[in-house]
This record gives sequence, structure tokens and C-alpha cells, in this order.
Amino acid sequence: MRASRAAGEPLFHHELCFGCGRTNLFGLLTELAPAGQGRVTGRCFIKQDHQGWEPGAAHLGLIAAALIETMSLAGGERLRTVQVEFEGAAPVGAFLELEGSTEGASASAEGRAVARARASYG
Repeated sequence: MRASRAAGEPLFHHELCFGCGRTNLFGLLTELAPAGQGRVTGRCFIKQDHQGWEPGAAHLGLIAAALIETMSLAGGERLRTVQVEFEGAAPVGAFLELEGSTEGASASAEGRAVARARASYG
């Protein structure tokens, strides 16, 4: 399913998508919008339920999912491989700021780099 691309509206795949769905309360509820040719920017909130092995910090898989969602909504719907490099923690209670294109994406929280990703398609 192609992402919604109505001018001025957030991008999303469908309402129950784990990454961007507006009605999936267990998902990321990622809010992404176009930011120029082939680019998107947005954010998601790190909830208490998103914790990983480190208390008070987001699960690394959750961060990877947010980066994948970012690249997918930039137009790269059929990801084949994804490489993620983690650079820091995303604390619970913070917004994970996202930006990216089909070539790659990055995430930061509270002004610090958290992760970046690259993908191939096919």
C-alpha cells in the first residue's frame, strides 16, 4: 500500500501500521511529513512501554523500526536490507526526531545522535 501523500497532511501507510498508524496505540505513532524532494522529517515519542534492556532507554529494535518507517515513507516501500548503526540512547519520555530519504535515515533525541540507517531495495 502506498503512503498517503496529500499536501500538508502527515504521511502514513494505513491506520493500523505499527510504525505510522494513527489508531495503533501499541505502535510508534510516528508523525512524518514531506521535507523537500525525496525527504521526510518527523518524530515519535518514546513511551515507557518502549524500553529495552537498558532501563529508561528505548529498545534498539524500536529505534530501528522508526528508521525503517522513515525510509519507507520517503518512498522506498520495498526494503530488502537495512543496516543500522547505533550511536547513543533514546530516553523514555523524549521525542525521537527523525529525518531521511530512501537512501538513509537518522534519529536523534534531546539534541544527541541516536542512530542512522541505510537501506537497499528490491
